[in-house]
Amino acid sequence: MEWSEETIVHLRALWAEGHSTAEIGRRLGVSKNAVVGKAHRLDLPARPSPIRRDGPGTGQPRRCVPRTVGPTLPPLSSAQPLTALPHTMAPPRPRPVPVPPRVQAPPPRPYGRLVACCWPIGEPGTREFHFCDAESEPGKPYCEEHAKRAYVKLRDRREDAA
Repeated sequence: MEWSEETIVHLRALWAEGHSTAEIGRRLGVSKNAVVGKAHRLDLPARPSPIRRDGPGTGQPRRCVPRTVGPTLPPLSSAQPLTALPHTMAPPRPRPVPVPPRVQAPPPRPYGRLVACCWPIGEPGTREFHFCDAESEPGKPYCEEHAKRAYVKLRDRREDAA
């Protein structure tokens, strides 16, 4: 935003009339923050705070009314002796912790948890898409047929390309 001399004169006049920064912004076609920034740069007098509209010392002083807060604990009953303090009372008995039943872990599988071939077949996102599901080779995620296709020696690829 570029401030022309005419706009600055108009800003000073609206500021002197006591309009709010938002109103001045609407009349000039700029944001409220642009008005505040330009007024600060022009060193215009500060606006009265909208919170203290009457000014200091006017009107009745506010009375402080103490809040009434109820007790935080229920009153002691007459049956409870006053000498029973927390440090003289018996500590609560610990509850027995139930022991979970012992479950044997399954034997480790060669390739994590996979036992079926995870070679994708079909186009992902279609109804025909699925995985091979044949038994995978030990230590590999694929069955024998798909492992041969997946693990190709570098030398063999060069021969196929020639």
